[in-house]
Amino acid sequence: MKKSFIAAMLTISTLTATAQERIDLYPDHPEWKILGGKEINDVPHIEYYAAPASKKNGAAVLVCPGGGYTNLALGHEGKDVAEFFNANGFDAIVLHYRLNGGPQAGSTYPAQYNDVTLAMQIVKSKAKNWGFSPDKVGVLGFSAGGHLASMLTTMHVAAEPNAKSAHGRFNSRPAFSILVYPVISLSEGFRHKGSANNLLGADASKEKQDSLSTQNRITDQTPPVMLIHASDDKGVPVENSLVFYKALLQHNIPATMHIYDHGGHGFGMAPKDPVLNTWPALVVNWINGMLNK
Repeated sequence: MKKSFIAAMLTISTLTATAQERIDLYPDHPEWKILGGKEINDVPHIEYYAAPASKKNGAAVLVCPGGGYTNLALGHEGKDVAEFFNANGFDAIVLHYRLNGGPQAGSTYPAQYNDVTLAMQIVKSKAKNWGFSPDKVGVLGFSAGGHLASMLTTMHVAAEPNAKSAHGRFNSRPAFSILVYPVISLSEGFRHKGSANNLLGADASKEKQDSLSTQNRITDQTPPVMLIHASDDKGVPVENSLVFYKALLQHNIPATMHIYDHGGHGFGMAPKDPVLNTWPALVVNWINGMLNK
């Protein structure tokens, strides 16, 4: 255990990640690429980052950056994350999902949920060609991206064996889930109001808010989950992780939680903090333990 932890820590900065492939989630909607007569790049898509062939371990992670459902933190919660996981043998896929801001203003639920669900199915359908197992694809999300990842974790789309599309033959259930300072509740006093309003609209009913507060969606089909949070997070209070963790235990889902005494919100990989930057290696060890049981 100690040896693998050190190895993970040493490989945080040894690679410079470059996406090998981009896939638009909805290629049949070319009109989405034109706004005001100008071509735009931020239509829903995934970017595939391959681990070095010598390091590949047969597993992959779909990464959902945060940003309050109005923007995407594609650096410290996207590409930097892909770089770390590539260095530790995992292929990484960064999701660019629809937002309620900028060119995509007005995109609310279920747009984002449809994006992450379709992304997971596409990733599984590409797994053989990309060199990993479709049964070893997990999800990792930060902040509002953590809420999106938690929807994927708890709200599964079933496979259709006779589907015409290759991705339709795969279900959307991740093999594991890592939620980093996630938005979970959309209705409690500790909710992140901005994320809730951007996802559901400011006039969403209490019933709808409760329905997509993902601690209420956990079942015995929920995959193992690891939660990372800081107790001094003022943006998305730690209670979000706590209620999710408690619900996981109530349903006998394997769950691990690490709460740091500092860090606030949005620390990402925390490369300059010798305490906070332990979490990525802890995650790698946890995933490997889960997949190799």
